[in-house]
Amino acid sequence: MMRQYELVERVRRYNPHADEILLNKAYVYAMRAHGAQKRASGDPYFTHPLEVAAILTELRLDDATIVAAVLHDTIEDTPATREEIDQIFGEEIGQLVEGLTKIKKLDLVSKRAEQAENFRKLLLAISADVRVLLVKLADRLHNMRTLHFVPESKRRRIAEETLDIYAPLAGRMGMQSLRDELENLSFRTLMPEAAAMIETRLADLRAQNGALIARIERELTQELRARGIAAEAKGREKAPYSIWRKMERKSVSFEQLSDIFGFRVVVDTVEDCYRVIGVVHTKWPLVPGRFKDYISTPKQNDYRSIHTTVVGPGRQRVELQVRTRDMDDIAENGIAAHTLYKEGRVSDNERLERESRAYRWLRRTIELLGEGDTPEEFLEHTKLELFHDQVFCFTPKGRLIALPRSATPIDFAYAVHTDIGNKAVGARINGRIAPLLSELQNGDEVSIVTAEGQSPPAAWETLVVTGKARSAIRRATRDAVRAQYAGLGRQIVRRAFERAQKTFSPDKLKAALPRLARNTVDDVLAAVGRGEMFSGDVVKAVHPEFVPERAPGPAPSKTEAGWFGLSKASRLAFKVPGADGADGSIPIRGLGGDLPVRFAPVGGAVPGDRIVGILTPGEGITIYPIQSPALTQFDDQPERWLDVRWDIEAEHEGLYPAQIVVSAINEPGTLGSIANLIGETGANIDHVQFANKSPDVRDIVLDLEVRDLKHLTGILSQLKASSVVSKVERVNG
Repeated sequence: MMRQYELVERVRRYNPHADEILLNKAYVYAMRAHGAQKRASGDPYFTHPLEVAAILTELRLDDATIVAAVLHDTIEDTPATREEIDQIFGEEIGQLVEGLTKIKKLDLVSKRAEQAENFRKLLLAISADVRVLLVKLADRLHNMRTLHFVPESKRRRIAEETLDIYAPLAGRMGMQSLRDELENLSFRTLMPEAAAMIETRLADLRAQNGALIARIERELTQELRARGIAAEAKGREKAPYSIWRKMERKSVSFEQLSDIFGFRVVVDTVEDCYRVIGVVHTKWPLVPGRFKDYISTPKQNDYRSIHTTVVGPGRQRVELQVRTRDMDDIAENGIAAHTLYKEGRVSDNERLERESRAYRWLRRTIELLGEGDTPEEFLEHTKLELFHDQVFCFTPKGRLIALPRSATPIDFAYAVHTDIGNKAVGARINGRIAPLLSELQNGDEVSIVTAEGQSPPAAWETLVVTGKARSAIRRATRDAVRAQYAGLGRQIVRRAFERAQKTFSPDKLKAALPRLARNTVDDVLAAVGRGEMFSGDVVKAVHPEFVPERAPGPAPSKTEAGWFGLSKASRLAFKVPGADGADGSIPIRGLGGDLPVRFAPVGGAVPGDRIVGILTPGEGITIYPIQSPALTQFDDQPERWLDVRWDIEAEHEGLYPAQIVVSAINEPGTLGSIANLIGETGANIDHVQFANKSPDVRDIVLDLEVRDLKHLTGILSQLKASSVVSKVERVNG
């Protein structure tokens, strides 16, 4: 176990002015607090926070961060309190330790929800002070180094969490050395055979190529020195997990990889970086498409370097990374390499000016993701936002937008601004009109076409790849649905007040919110629109003396509920039971023989649908639209599928079955209004069923007969525009 004086000496090696008294005080306090606690290895628990502090001294961090590392488990695992930490060590250190403490006694059903809520708390603490992240990553690294002492039942979960969350987060913050070690330790736990195979192959390759690597290092250094460039050239080896990931992604073998070994050239100035490239490209042929300049266009995690591949000595492909010493420090240690995190507290203005791009981006991302999502959604969106390789695109004005690979113009639009994403209707990529679902490439210039009044389709949520876009689309969809229900609820409540001979007033309703257990008037109206609250209860909340004229009851029979005050004219829209189509035949091509043919029993099919036939021996053929969920039951019976299509003229007059569900206000005349609207379109209503959703809203299932898909779509559009209709959709049985 590290001694007290050893910890102080470690810090004083890089910080001669370290607060020795503060460090000693933290050592003694944590040792006493953890007392006789043991780790899974049997070692005193206190060895763990000391090792975490030791890792951070290698990153040359400030006294407060080292002290927070020593104390990081005290609030969570000992009787120590935040108030006591503040009193002894100050509020700054207390805040760091609090940020590293998991939430206790979470009343959550699933382990995933608990993990997500703790992760949200951690990220919010990181957004306030990045040193929380540095301690957390060092904590995770030491836990992974000692994972073999943990019960086997827990190892896989910890390794998966490290690989899914903490290693990518370290990479996003530019801490590549730490990321590589976290990934390789997880790799050995999760895929021990694959890890052993890669490491054995690497050892063999190292032995074979040792002389060649030394030769390339020597020739590079001599060539650059001859041109007056002071440079240090070193061979580097790709990390085992990185090799495995590339083999999986590219579906190639170990022998097919050409970049297992590469070379790093470190120089003094940015000008020297470009001089090196000039020398290298003059001396050896460039491999086309392998040049990347991350100095002029840095990565989001502050990584800066020039990458190139040439055909070098011995006709070998040689990958080169060229960077300055400062760039090399940041490439390995990321945000920990910034002097800002080594100097303790600074003013807000200084912090804003000097903090790393990676940290600014992380703070902004956390702020955007934290708006109204559940813990599970937050974790999902953060993974999407943080943990993907990137492409770099530009706005027409030259602003750089970094996005995950496979991103679309929709992701780009939301990255520019949420309002632009919500209003997006089209895109231009490099000046050409392109679909919104196009995959963006490095260097694309993207322009988004917007339209006022547009809102994002809910389906976009499953098509985008950034957490910000997915979160914004989900919120916009919820807001749109909520607004729709609130609008319907407002009509229902107004009419309820009129029936009670009262005047509806939003202000009076606002005063009655506590009685209804809702926060806003819109919450009440949306609840009524969704059928979660009875409109009579709203009237009673505003006017306690009022007695609702009816309360929720059992579903009425078809006869009782059905006509809702339906007029004689409305009834004409209903088809007389037993009537057949024009000639009783179904115009379908691709059918042979005299087998009976019928439409799907639920939902039917109409011209314009892509259709398939399902053969049932002894019964005949059933026609389904291709989107019917019922087809999944035949997935393992391909011999029953028939390729069929409609055989109709442009001006056909037949009617075909379709089923829709309409959610509408439950009051006299509603069904008549719906039936009249359908009748005016020339469609027939063949059958009606009702579901008792609530006393204010009913679901009406309508079996229709329509001419084709265009006819059906027009009916759905007109119903959606009706003031008595909340929602309408086609049923695909």
